[in-house]
Amino acid sequence: MANGYAGGDCRTNKRVAVVGGGLVGALQACSLAKRGFSVDLYEARDDIRLLEHVPGRSINLALSVRGRAALRMVDVEEEVVSTGIKMPSRLIHDLDGSTKALPYGTSDQYILSVDRRKLNESLLTTAEANPKVKIHFSHKLKKIHLEKGEAVFQDASNNEVVVSADVFFGCDGAYSAMRSQMMRTNHMNFNQTYIPHGYMELNMPPTEDGKHRMPTNHLHIWPRDEFMMIALPNQGGSFTVTLFMPFHNFDEVHAGGEKAVLEFFNTYFPDSVPLLGEEGLVDTFMKSKGLPMVSVKCNPYHYKDKAVIMGDAAHAMVPFYGQGMNCGLEDCVVMSELMDMYNNDFSKVLPAYTVHRNPDAEAMCDLAVYNYTEMRHLVNSRYFLFRKKVDNLLHWLMPNSYVPLYTMVTFSRRRYHEVIKKKRRQDKFVDGGLAVLAAMPLVAIAIAARHHMLDYTKIASLFGSIEGLRLPWE
Repeated sequence: MANGYAGGDCRTNKRVAVVGGGLVGALQACSLAKRGFSVDLYEARDDIRLLEHVPGRSINLALSVRGRAALRMVDVEEEVVSTGIKMPSRLIHDLDGSTKALPYGTSDQYILSVDRRKLNESLLTTAEANPKVKIHFSHKLKKIHLEKGEAVFQDASNNEVVVSADVFFGCDGAYSAMRSQMMRTNHMNFNQTYIPHGYMELNMPPTEDGKHRMPTNHLHIWPRDEFMMIALPNQGGSFTVTLFMPFHNFDEVHAGGEKAVLEFFNTYFPDSVPLLGEEGLVDTFMKSKGLPMVSVKCNPYHYKDKAVIMGDAAHAMVPFYGQGMNCGLEDCVVMSELMDMYNNDFSKVLPAYTVHRNPDAEAMCDLAVYNYTEMRHLVNSRYFLFRKKVDNLLHWLMPNSYVPLYTMVTFSRRRYHEVIKKKRRQDKFVDGGLAVLAAMPLVAIAIAARHHMLDYTKIASLFGSIEGLRLPWE
């Protein structure tokens, strides 16, 4: 699809409302205003640009191709990228303290560690700078009458504020009030799944001279099979460290008190303890708790030509592929492309958005769950590392026809559900090839033995023992 702003019957006289001023909502407001629509943006929280501390999660964001395309669409990519930290590889921390780097792709491919709050502030400021956007902070959605085109918000003084709009865009997160309201009217299929693991954020402060305590150009991972810890670099010398593990493990460590915290980290993440600092580590852990992670799937995303949900409101996902934000921001690009295609006719745009985006978003939700297994467990597997090398070799030999899964997801805008289909075809090809290669020595031995070039004892010795060995022709 083209990514421009088509002429013709643009229908920009419609008034639109965006519910939610997070990353996706702020970006969607910018995109709509750039098309000429008058936009009211309603955010339940106060203006985060005026707050010292922003409540809610702050898991660092890994910005990649899809998200950058969306930021480019509203002319903020360069500003955001200039403050990001390039991460061309994972750095795996083994239990013995050794490390190994696993590149994400080719030498020129990298993801960017970006600050969630700064990105949100940048998008809000960009939206606010457009005279067609009016932002209403401290406005919490209470109910919506889709057929009437009316919504009721509660403001900071607990007063009810009734607003009208031709189209509502729900971008208000995984626990979306907009989605809940649409489910009252729409025949919406809905599935919400909590994984049995939680997360806890820790902080690795900078050194006394303001430097990072670990190499910055990596996403650091401590994989420990059932749980893992990751660290992403921040500007200013600190790292945001996130521990992911089953809730019962969090409970066990908490129950043991401060001593148990240090025992746990010294046992499973010994190299991180001096970097985190014992005092700060114990204090943060004991004052915090494992927080839940939820995956949301629903369908359809729209109601007639009057409302649509985007971002986490439509497809919240666990954070293990670094695609939650990128997928949400790409929603805005897809919406813009469809508005080009259908000349801003929402009676065509919104149904097309559901049909086009739903299979991709659900595919990405599944990939995010899969990647948790890869990050905490498979990166310790020799076969997994071998397959990574095979994938990279085949990609080097056939760059247009064989593309590794991570490269398709992170460094392209190939549709997510097509990524999975291509991955399955490639796996079938590689697994078949490896099976043939593995069988070739056995075939050679069998041929040699059949022509009396090797005796039975020599053949058996190749396998380490002749006990119980029977050859196919016996």
